Amino acid sequence: MSVVPRLHRLLAADGRCFDVAVDHGLFNEPSFLGGIEDMAQAVHAVVTAGPDAIQLAPGQAPLLQGVPGPRKPALVLRTDVTNVYGKALPRHPFVRLLADAVVQALRLDAACVVANLFLLPDAADLHEQCIDNVARLRAACDRYGMPLMVEPIAMKAVGGGGLGVDGDPEKIVSLVRQAIELGADVVKVDPTDDVADFARVVTVAAGRPVLVRGGGKASEDEILRRTHALMQTGARGIVYGRNVIQHPNPAAMTRAFMAIVHEGATPRAALAILHG
Repeated sequence: MSVVPRLHRLLAADGRCFDVAVDHGLFNEPSFLGGIEDMAQAVHAVVTAGPDAIQLAPGQAPLLQGVPGPRKPALVLRTDVTNVYGKALPRHPFVRLLADAVVQALRLDAACVVANLFLLPDAADLHEQCIDNVARLRAACDRYGMPLMVEPIAMKAVGGGGLGVDGDPEKIVSLVRQAIELGADVVKVDPTDDVADFARVVTVAAGRPVLVRGGGKASEDEILRRTHALMQTGARGIVYGRNVIQHPNPAAMTRAFMAIVHEGATPRAALAILHG
């Protein structure tokens, strides 16, 4: 069954997408809850600003799908849960696929499902779990015509025993290509350390839409400049969470990012929208 009809709900008419990620509570990390303690309020603020999509876990997806009318953002449904985001890497890191994930996505009228593809130091078993998850999702997505977004994430050890994003372009390029070979319809990936290298990521994705992860919260000026620069490399959009929901004005921040993604707004113009 073709995934194209649902992809047309995820991507705007220009083929681009701004997906606001509000699925952080699934990962059992207290620092991720800033701005989303009251999920009903958080989702309402984002819906009001009108992004292309909102990324949610199954337990909170009804907050979006319960909004009346046909013009609400598309739902991207998180289908896996992991324990790797704490301050220290646990003794038994895991990534578990939720039961009947694609069937849940259909019941919730999702436009897309998303799952991780981790590459962590000395964690071959975790990578294998991810490959198995993606393979099983691909089979189910083919059966039901559901687009599959894969989230290739290379990580490295940082101080305190935890993990941080690894922006090494060699690791990112090969991991993105693996995601494509496994059947990703859309890729959601971290930026490279040097933004100029991100064009290689777009090339290796072989025509699939590449959406850039936002990562940790950054200053307004930094995130707007980075977003504009990444869009110039051929990225088709962004998936930002904390840089929206932890901002004092999530709706205005959403509008600023939408202007960069869909209108090619400069960082200065986007900043004017944010504070207009």
